[in-house]
Amino acid sequence: MSKAPTHSNSAAMIQNLRSQITPHWGGIAAFNNDRYNPSYYVVDSKTPRVDLEFFNCQNKPGVPEGLMDGPAMFKQVPIPAGAIPAAGTDSTLTLYDPTTDQLWEFWVLRKQAKNPNKWEACWGGRIDNVSKSPGFFDSPYGASASGLVTTGSMVTLKEAASGKIDHAMALNLIETGHHSRIWYPANRSDGNSSNPNAIPEGARLRLDPSVNVDALQMTPLAKAIAKAAQKHGFIVVDTAHAVAVIAESGQAQQAKTGKDPWGPILGGVPNYKQLEGFPWDKMQVIQQEYGKPAS
Repeated sequence: MSKAPTHSNSAAMIQNLRSQITPHWGGIAAFNNDRYNPSYYVVDSKTPRVDLEFFNCQNKPGVPEGLMDGPAMFKQVPIPAGAIPAAGTDSTLTLYDPTTDQLWEFWVLRKQAKNPNKWEACWGGRIDNVSKSPGFFDSPYGASASGLVTTGSMVTLKEAASGKIDHAMALNLIETGHHSRIWYPANRSDGNSSNPNAIPEGARLRLDPSVNVDALQMTPLAKAIAKAAQKHGFIVVDTAHAVAVIAESGQAQQAKTGKDPWGPILGGVPNYKQLEGFPWDKMQVIQQEYGKPAS
């Protein structure tokens, strides 16, 4: 990634990115570790399997194909007892079964008000043979607007604690390129801007490899993210109300231990200030379709 070619319009697109950060939230991009992020559980054959009900939060004309029939994305879903979807209106939940090599991601998942023993979701999907997956759900399934898997691109608790992130990271933007502009590996978009400099969903961004990250005045976590951004980059996965780096929810661990696992990692600096000083002006947009297979 550090040697990937940059897009011819990279400078203008990064200026657009900066214009989304500077006027909002104190001019600091968010580190989403407490809401609007994946609540992640590893499951196995002992995890109870449940059938989800369809919650029609988008006023679709009936139950969409593939949820209950065909691939049956909402059938036989392994949800652990006491599972907690992520905080925020997205209410996402991610489930990974390494024994079957399957991954589920759901959007607006909740217990039914009339029957708290049953779950319902507005959208989501399953990937079989996920270890061989290119990183996106078959369209139109999945939890992100781009179709991209968010689990593999979130900053995990373990990575944040160790200070080493070995993969591309998910980035949400306020303004994304119009949904007619979709860059690989995204397979769809909810892009909201006709501005030609707006960065499309699926785009890869890299921090200039020449930046001396250790010399920057930033938190240890921000430096770990910056170094990963140089080596692996960011990938734009969704449109949001803030420019945000996406991290694993700590709710599952907190429910078990009674302690917020992010507390020691953040070191007394609130999440909304973790990325203060991040060199967004030194970011680069990678050439469109970079890494796309020939066929």
